[in-house]
Amino acid sequence: MKHLENFFGTRWLSLKKFYALLALTAAFSITSCSKDDDEPIPQPITYAVENPLDKYHEMTGFTTTTNFINSGDYEFGLAFSANVKGKISAITIKLPDVNPNLRVTFWDYTTKTVLRTETINVTASNTLITKSISELALEKDKKYVITMNSNDWYKRSKPDNSNAAYPITAGNIKFWEYKWTSGTAQAFPTTTSLDYNGGDLSFNFQQVD
Repeated sequence: MKHLENFFGTRWLSLKKFYALLALTAAFSITSCSKDDDEPIPQPITYAVENPLDKYHEMTGFTTTTNFINSGDYEFGLAFSANVKGKISAITIKLPDVNPNLRVTFWDYTTKTVLRTETINVTASNTLITKSISELALEKDKKYVITMNSNDWYKRSKPDNSNAAYPITAGNIKFWEYKWTSGTAQAFPTTTSLDYNGGDLSFNFQQVD
């Protein structure tokens, strides 16, 4: 009889240990799940919108401004690339005269083909105009050109008219050169000038990843 008591007593202690271990495991699992549920879901990063023109003028030293109005027609602008993958969401422009039909073109620098054409109504002189556009995707390190066709512009240059040291990095945008060609045709600009910029033509850029 004593042997039976010892046998059942031992079995009972083993069952108690087993149930205690089972309860502990269940509690640990619940705690782990609770911790997992409490962890915040990573949110996508929203990068700031940047316009590189002011930084470009600062880095080039183009602090002298001369206004040109009705001074002959040209297709002119800046060659640039993005240091990160991103998108252009708007064009910005300021001119010393009004222009209801200012043509702005984005070009592939390598193939010299048109990527996008936009028409902007510059309703007031010496006033920054912003036009939102459908997003234009930019590849990292790929070279583009933005130009306008106009007979009005601001000439930005150094006080001594010396060349800027390209490339110029302004935030996530790298400018390679200023390019121009004469005429009203939508033609890729073939002449490069390093001692001034004709503008003020720029864009709003935002990194996407």
